[in-house]
Amino acid sequence: MHYRLPAMPTLHRTRVRATPAASRPAFALLALAALLPGCGERGSAPESPVEVQGAAGAKDTAQGLSPPGASSPSSPAPAEDEPPPGQPASAPLVTLGGVANVPPPPPEGSPRLASMAMLTRVYARPSAGAKRVGFLRAGAVVEMDPEPAGTDGCPGGFRKIKPFGYVCLGPDATLDLDHEIVRAAARRPDVTHKLPYMYGIVTRGGPAYARIPTEDDLARHEPSLKKHLDRWAKDEESGATYGLDVWLKWSQRPAPPALDALAQRVTDPDIPWFLRDGRRAPNLSGLIKTDDAVRIDEISRRNGMAFLESFLHEGRRYNVTTDLRVVPADRFRPIRGSDFHGVEIGKDIDFPFALVRRAGGKRWRTEGKKLVDDGELEWRAAVPLTGKQQFFGGKLHYETKDGAWIDDRHAGRVEPAKKMPAWGKNGEKWLDVNLTKQILVAYEGTKPVYATLISSGEAGLGDHETTTATKRGIFRIHTKYISITMDSDAVGEEFELRDVPYVQYFEDGYALHGAYWHDKFGRPKSHGCINLSPEDARRLFFWTEPAVPPGWHGAARSLTGTVVFVHP
Repeated sequence: MHYRLPAMPTLHRTRVRATPAASRPAFALLALAALLPGCGERGSAPESPVEVQGAAGAKDTAQGLSPPGASSPSSPAPAEDEPPPGQPASAPLVTLGGVANVPPPPPEGSPRLASMAMLTRVYARPSAGAKRVGFLRAGAVVEMDPEPAGTDGCPGGFRKIKPFGYVCLGPDATLDLDHEIVRAAARRPDVTHKLPYMYGIVTRGGPAYARIPTEDDLARHEPSLKKHLDRWAKDEESGATYGLDVWLKWSQRPAPPALDALAQRVTDPDIPWFLRDGRRAPNLSGLIKTDDAVRIDEISRRNGMAFLESFLHEGRRYNVTTDLRVVPADRFRPIRGSDFHGVEIGKDIDFPFALVRRAGGKRWRTEGKKLVDDGELEWRAAVPLTGKQQFFGGKLHYETKDGAWIDDRHAGRVEPAKKMPAWGKNGEKWLDVNLTKQILVAYEGTKPVYATLISSGEAGLGDHETTTATKRGIFRIHTKYISITMDSDAVGEEFELRDVPYVQYFEDGYALHGAYWHDKFGRPKSHGCINLSPEDARRLFFWTEPAVPPGWHGAARSLTGTVVFVHP
């Protein structure tokens, strides 16, 4: 799918920012964006979530890694912080083919605890000084051992959860499964879909509310509402007639067209329970400072957001963000995300083949010594090749299995590694990222299993210290989140992209992650991170190590995650 988005800034500096949640901060991870994001500020490790690596910090993730052909990197963990288990022997939560295997929730009646914060830490040991091995998100309910496991740094006491790790009971976690935050945030990320939530990009700034605003509230906080709605009604790209299906992602029944609903002042019968009868949302955002708070935040045109709920009230549609703010849906362009995804090698296609990374390519056939036009080359198609290649007019071309020729300006030939690195020989999973071709190939040991197009740093092969280039080298994935906030406070370029999906950090602020804001995969586009289509990000997220257990929002592990080899 190819679509336009509202203009977004090019980012030059980014930061780690704490986002308030409940009674104490839940930390947001920094990383970037260039005309929609890329990567984190060079030379500094993201603060909070990457403290999971312990005192040595995020740079530990690259220590001990060797160039191709050297011995496989390893580092024993201290006995008191035994590493969590690897991928379960059973089917992964999502396969490389995109099939989800969602397990049932913890059985009713079993001992369980719930998260009340945007990030609730899971510790390796029952101690606040232990390494973090994972994260839960508000609304998550996980099975636990019934017996307390100590109080070291946790007055409320630790509980051991399944399949591993310890959670501190207190402001971030509770045994009360009926707590209002737990109930209000009960909708979990949808890992069966390319995007885990409903998403939108702000097109017209405005307020975020603690509750559904009344007529008086709207007159006070949105005095230009009529003018705004008139523009929204006429906007064919981001307005009333576009993308209603996005807001109906979890709806059980059809909805009238947006303008009909507005004219008829339709109110849905199933408004979220925590917003009925004038109630304020539970204070998961940390932005509700007083009992009479109404307008609690401002959304700007540089915001991207994810939503748990969407409903009509007196004709206007409102969405509920993942931290339970109430925002008017008419201030957002609904985002479907790219439909592109890669191919399974050996199932969808076999070597040799090419991935078409640029639009506008042609297929050619030979007539004597000349090439003649044989039609359009499908953008981002996987094209089987014969293995033959030849220069025509000084440009390298590949022969397709049906006898045509395609040039390497538009298509990148995908080939298995010519020299297998030690970690591949040792049977490890690893990711081979080719910045020149904008192609990623996933390996299980020596066997290539998946290939796709990426968008790396827009500065190409430049110096990552001084440009937007992606850092090259050999790394290991150390911290993963189903979604996390990326933002910047650079003067003139402030932006915030909430719940960037399927984020995998491998070095400082550099990560692989899904990009819901663009559809340019196959071309450098980011500010240093490795952008994947949402579906590719989902598939690879559940294939790599460290594994994120069902019900968790993230996982962390030093030195033993999946290798990421980034090279020209």
